[in-house]
Amino acid sequence: MAIQHKSASPHLNYFSCLEDDLLVLSRWIEFSENNESVYSIELARLLMTAAAEVDVVAKAICATIDKQRKAESINIYQQVLIQALPMLPSAQVDMPRFGLSFHPWANWATPKTPPDWWQGNNKVKHQRHTHFDRASLKNVLDSVAGLLVLLLLYHSKDESYFPITPRLFAPRTFSITEGNSIRLLIPDGATLPWI
Repeated sequence: MAIQHKSASPHLNYFSCLEDDLLVLSRWIEFSENNESVYSIELARLLMTAAAEVDVVAKAICATIDKQRKAESINIYQQVLIQALPMLPSAQVDMPRFGLSFHPWANWATPKTPPDWWQGNNKVKHQRHTHFDRASLKNVLDSVAGLLVLLLLYHSKDESYFPITPRLFAPRTFSITEGNSIRLLIPDGATLPWI
């Protein structure tokens, strides 16, 4: 029998790898309020990986929404995405296993305000010698939750169901759970070109 190949999203593979790494990390660091400020080299790696992938996916979504505009920074992503999805700042992702809830895009309720985790990533990336503590568990978890929100949006243009079932995170916005599957939903008030 021959092997059948379907195209796989590298973005989903990145997300799945980040989730796998977080599951392993949870054996060493309890995901609790007391540990939100814990930082390490491993957390720095995860933060920079998640933020880089957010950058790639946000740029791709913005290019689909506004083909004429060159979106290459977090402030431009914010303008384009908030105009199309004014409800994005209230997007929620849960982590039921640890009783956590994230609103990774909440800062976008205020114009020209990057997410805290994005700012933390930039500090770690460019000024690690003075801001290494920004490679915190809180920033890592928020950044991966933010990536999941963007992946839901990104895949909603081509699919009715999210192609994977996250093992750790549970989206509460832009989707509903149907059995073991996640149906992608874009709420009223969105002005995405594919709905």
